Amino acid sequence: MAKITAALIKELRDQTGAGMMDVKKALTEAEGDMARAKEIIRATGIQAAGAREGRKAQEGLIASTVVEGGQGQIGYAVELNSETDFVAKTPQFIEFGQEVIDDVAKADASNAEQVDAAPSKSGTVKETVEEAGALFHEHVKVGQVARVEGPRVEIYAHRKSVEMPPSIVAMIATDEAGAQVAHEVALQISAMSPKWLSREDVPADVVESERRVATEKSQAEGKPEKIIPKIVEGRLNAFFKETVLLEQQYVKDTSKTIGDLFKQAGGKALAFARLEVGKGDEEE
Repeated sequence: MAKITAALIKELRDQTGAGMMDVKKALTEAEGDMARAKEIIRATGIQAAGAREGRKAQEGLIASTVVEGGQGQIGYAVELNSETDFVAKTPQFIEFGQEVIDDVAKADASNAEQVDAAPSKSGTVKETVEEAGALFHEHVKVGQVARVEGPRVEIYAHRKSVEMPPSIVAMIATDEAGAQVAHEVALQISAMSPKWLSREDVPADVVESERRVATEKSQAEGKPEKIIPKIVEGRLNAFFKETVLLEQQYVKDTSKTIGDLFKQAGGKALAFARLEVGKGDEEE
């Protein structure tokens, strides 16, 4: 029997695209014989995983959880993509999502690289995802990742229909007082897709770009030169009201902003995140 080395495993993985655990099993069954191990992999349909890599995976689900942390609570959310919604809504895929988010929380992962490296029952989450591709016969991948932390974290998971898993997850971290309105704010985040928490969080280059566009648009409209600065400021304020969470109008009472909700509660919003299936690639 040939010795099953790390180099042998890597070689077979490179040639077949199969997951590490599948390669190990095949080599063990084949007693280290590469040719026989390839036959075993082909017979179980695992080799197709490599070919799936080039296929688009823009369906799927958002898995999320809140755990207790040293300074309060931590919320995690991970996008797991499949090629079809048919696979995404299966109990097996939903269970796979729960397995991944549990591993993510245990590893305190906050980005895709950390998620891939997080320990799992298959070795790492990356290997778990590779094995999922073989199981579901589709390209499966990790998409967007988010982590928020604060004294309290609220999560709202939105489903497009009852038979589908969550396709949008909104998370908001608040202080204790802010938790009174956190659920309503999570609904707002889900529906209105803010990009930044406060005006101060908007990058300077984004503000400058918006100011330049507003100025050029005002000039093209033939506005009097002396009132253009005022018009530009008005358009900038409109931009902030659309994209900044605390400045958005509260959808259930447009006489108030989200910032007003927190003031009335005597609390603060600390951080938020919004993940939607299939949107990560669009934003890159």
